[in-house]
Amino acid sequence: MNRTAGSDTIHLVGSIAMDNCDQVFREISAELGAYLDKIPDGETGERARWIYFQRTMLLEHPTMEIDTTVAEMKLYQWDGKFLRSLPLLRFKEDIDPDSVEFTTGYDQAAEYSYGIFKRLRSEGLIPDQVRFQVCLPTPMASCYMYVSHKAYDDYLSVYLKSLLNALNRILDKIPHEDLCIQYDVCQEVLTFENYFPHRPADYKEQIFTELAVLGDSVPADVKLGYHLCYGTPYDEHLVMPKDAGILVELMNGIVDGVRRQVDFLHIPVPRERTDPAYFIPLKRFEGDARLYLGLIHYDDEDGDLQRMEVAQNFITDFGVGTECGWGRTDPKRVPGLLASHRKAAEALSG
Repeated sequence: MNRTAGSDTIHLVGSIAMDNCDQVFREISAELGAYLDKIPDGETGERARWIYFQRTMLLEHPTMEIDTTVAEMKLYQWDGKFLRSLPLLRFKEDIDPDSVEFTTGYDQAAEYSYGIFKRLRSEGLIPDQVRFQVCLPTPMASCYMYVSHKAYDDYLSVYLKSLLNALNRILDKIPHEDLCIQYDVCQEVLTFENYFPHRPADYKEQIFTELAVLGDSVPADVKLGYHLCYGTPYDEHLVMPKDAGILVELMNGIVDGVRRQVDFLHIPVPRERTDPAYFIPLKRFEGDARLYLGLIHYDDEDGDLQRMEVAQNFITDFGVGTECGWGRTDPKRVPGLLASHRKAAEALSG
């Protein structure tokens, strides 16, 4: 390993299996603070299952109803294991989608957690260099999971408007020099892999346009990043990637499409992939964003080091993290994950 570990060495994707944001900020800062330049609030409470609380919001929204004319969304794991089936939603017939706004809840959660963050930082418990990281889904996330394909276009427009309104409220409430915005890009990756029953013919154009609009909505003095994901509802991927090729295509499309600086990108590395073939596409990455490889896995410190060593043949400067958030993992695993992060960061400075 040939890089000095610094405050941008470790990246935390978002969710952490703890009780509340106060606990997250305290314990993560104490264990990993020297290696962090941003920290999420852990997405505790209703956000622990990532966007599932958005489904609850949609089911309760007066403009939405179940679309009984389409099949339910069936979710399968990469190995064919059936996970669950969900009825899909649409706008009611008498609703003008242009008149609708969804209350996503992300701005309220961010404002609350930032208050805790600011207090703990003033007490010296959070290092001064660490920004408050707000993780937001893309419109396609809830659309492709919970909405009928017959309503895709209208829904994407309404949710984008609603999400950007929430973002603007976050930008108004939190000082920009304290803030980091991360967009979670999962359903877009799965769309590239043709996971969903309905994929628009121009899906690549739609995806890169969406991700550029989202990125350019973040002011230049706010740190901006994207987490790319293959979905981990039960700590297993929905699709097992052949290699990092699709991720690199998406990363290049993001940095090409976003007019402002993209500060960081995070991609997963499956546990089994200690072989060069997975990492070879990284040589095609054309951006200058900080790259984080999600190669840390629970109770596999030797494998973590192997994955880091192989990756360095194709990209010499990178940070590390896990493949995805830890919100759905066994809380008893968290101390081990923290220890693995520290050891990986120390190895990068060795």
